[in-house]
Amino acid sequence: MPANKKYLSSPGQRVLKVTAALFGGYLVSLSFHQLLMTFLDKKTVVITSFFSMYILWAILMILAFLAKNGWKIWATYILLSLLFCAPWIYEAYIK
Repeated sequence: MPANKKYLSSPGQRVLKVTAALFGGYLVSLSFHQLLMTFLDKKTVVITSFFSMYILWAILMILAFLAKNGWKIWATYILLSLLFCAPWIYEAYIK
């Protein structure tokens, strides 16, 4: 039985969701771990990030495909990445 057309997204939205899932999810998970490195022991965060980064990336990939609009998920991922990188940028360049 074919899928109902109202539940399918356009090809442009599919591309946005796939790129947000792959690249945006990785960007958010990487910036989150950079945020943790500013407040916690760097060695511990690096060791645990091998597992936790993959898990977080997988969750963010699922969330990207659950979203209705690819532009909104990209905007959310970029804003989260900037928010997570703000203390690191402040510490590295402004301080």
